[in-house]
This record gives sequence, structure tokens and C-alpha cells, in this order.
Amino acid sequence: MLVRMSTAAQCPRPMPLHSVSVAGAVVREDGRILAVRRADNGRWELPGGVLELDESPEAGACREIFEETGIEVSVERLTGVYKNMMRGIVALVFRCSPVGGCERTSDESAAVTWLTPEEVIATMAEAYAVRLLDALGDDTPYVRIHDGRRLMPVG
Repeated sequence: MLVRMSTAAQCPRPMPLHSVSVAGAVVREDGRILAVRRADNGRWELPGGVLELDESPEAGACREIFEETGIEVSVERLTGVYKNMMRGIVALVFRCSPVGGCERTSDESAAVTWLTPEEVIATMAEAYAVRLLDALGDDTPYVRIHDGRRLMPVG
């Protein structure tokens, strides 16, 4: 276990832990992107959630997408790593293709829809819209940090 020394008390204190989440940028052939309106805060985001200890990141993304939307997917590739600096959450985002199922809501999603890239920009906070927009490109994975709403400068 890693510990850091508190300069005030000079006693070991555990390092803060990060939560790891996974999410899917599910892109249809017509370019529309799967989005959910979260039941807990009403915000539009891509489907995803906490990675369980016994699953791979790809399997976790598939599970979370299906649980929240009813859509079965095939994972294509990792498109980005995003850290919420305020909450200590590191999110791995995968570009996915829909392969089955049909849209439905869940306890975690109040609405499920397919958005155009323009609708993503208009509907989502910058910190979440960028995850979907990054997935549309062919570049290597992005690494970005944010405060829960807006991107923050790196460095």
C-alpha cells in the first residue's frame, strides 16, 4: 500500500483512491451517437458507469451500455482517457458499434436517444460532449482533464 507522509503530524495517511469508470461512444452508420439523460441529475451524457473489479474495461463498457440503454454493442477501440479532477474519477471511453437490442430506459437513464454531433454540442456539458466528439475521429486516444463541466488545461 502506498502512503504519503503528512507534514503536520508526520504520520502515514493513505493516498486518495481514484474510481475507474467506462463509457461507450456508440456510433451508428448514419453518424448519430447514443446518449442518455441521467435519471439522477437530468444531464445528457454517454452511457457508462463504474468498472467492476472482475471485468475487463471492454466488457464493463458493453455491460454499462446495455444496462442503461438496451443496446448491445461491439467495442472497436479506446478513444480517450478523461479525469474528473473534482471527483477523482478516471473514465475510459471506447468507440462502439451497435449490434443488437432496442432503446429503452433504466433506473439510471430517464431518456435514451441518438444525437447528431451538432446536437451533442448543444445538449451536453463540454466535459462530456468532447468524449463523443473525440470518438468520431481516427486519431490516437486523447487524454484530457476536466472539472466536471469544462475542460482544464494540461500541465
